[in-house]
Parts: sequence; C-alpha cells; structure tokens
Amino acid sequence: MHVPDGFISGPISLAGYALSAAVAGVAFARARKDPEESLPPLLGVTAAFVFAAQMINFPVALGTSGHFLGAVLAAVLLGPWNACIVLSLVVGLQCLLFADGGLTALGINVFNMGVVGVFFGYGVFWILGRLLRGRAGFMIAAAVAAWASVLAASSACALELGFSGTVPLRYVLPAMGGVHALIGIGEAVITATSLSVVLAARPDIVTAWRPRRALPEAAQS
Repeated sequence: MHVPDGFISGPISLAGYALSAAVAGVAFARARKDPEESLPPLLGVTAAFVFAAQMINFPVALGTSGHFLGAVLAAVLLGPWNACIVLSLVVGLQCLLFADGGLTALGINVFNMGVVGVFFGYGVFWILGRLLRGRAGFMIAAAVAAWASVLAASSACALELGFSGTVPLRYVLPAMGGVHALIGIGEAVITATSLSVVLAARPDIVTAWRPRRALPEAAQS
C-alpha cells in the first residue's frame, strides 16, 4: 500500500501533503493538551509495535503479499487522533529510513493509512460498538473495523493512482480492493488477538474500553 515516487501526479501529491499535515497538526495539538502522563510512552510503544508489524509481509494470492496496517488497533488503544500520530510517525520513518514509499508520495501514504485508515476504521468500530455488547461484541467490532480500514485505505490509494493516470481506474480499483479484502482478514485476526491480550493484562490502557468498564456487567452482556 506504500506508494513509491512517480506514481502519483503532482497536484494529488501536494493535496496529500496538505491534508495529512492539517490532520496531523490537529492531532499533535490535541496530544500536547492531554493531561494523561502515560500517553507519551503508550504512543511510543504502540508506534514501535505497528512499525515492527508492518515490516513483516505475508503472502496473499497470485504472488502478492500484504502487511499489517494497525490503524484500528492504534485507534482503539489510544483514540483516533493519537492513532493518526502513530501511523504518521511509522509511515514517515519507513519512508526516510527504509525507502518504503516515496518521499514525494509521503503525504499520500500518510493520508491513506494514517487518516483514511484510522478515521474510517474507527468510525466503523464506533458504530458497531454501539450495536454489539460485551467483550465478544467489542472484539467483533474491532475485527470488522480493522478489515474495513484496510479496504478503505487501499481504495483511496486506487483512486489516487487512477486519477493520476498511472493505471485506469476500472482496473486498479477492483484489483486493489480484491487483494486487500484478503489482506484485511489477516488485519482483523491480528487486531482482535492483540486487543484480547491487552484487555486481559491491562484493560485500563485501552481507551475505547473505558466507557464499557464503567457500565454494570449486566449492561455489557
């Protein structure tokens, strides 16, 4: 999903930088005002986990491979704005240190994964989380949202490639969507498994779980 240099037109690349900078700027401003002292280390630990997990590629089909996105995992753990910071840092470091994604496409890559992936995925989680109760419902909501975040981010990437004239939209959109629908299954499994482990050990640090902890047990079931 990391777009290299030369695949996105200049105007779309500039728009990606502008939108990503605006959203990341708001996210950093909100984080600076957050009084919670545990936030900086949690941001660091989550970013380190997502960074490491994204470096591992797994085969999908027909010689293609995918990697973990981590947008919904970070959003459920830290909230969507802090998740945007995490994904922005991860994508930026991957670009600068490992040339994973082009420098001219950095804004687009941050936008696709750190804005579209995070906020679309968290929106799906927020809706499902109000329909499904209990820990099982929480996990189902997170898993479905994780799958949806991968599909949304890849669809945004396909639209950008199509409108840049790199690949006809009628080819790239179904191709990206089909492959990433499979990749999203792995994303869902990893997200649900990771959240299950964290909830078992430290439920107090899962931001999206805190409102549920305040409910009586009968209201969650």
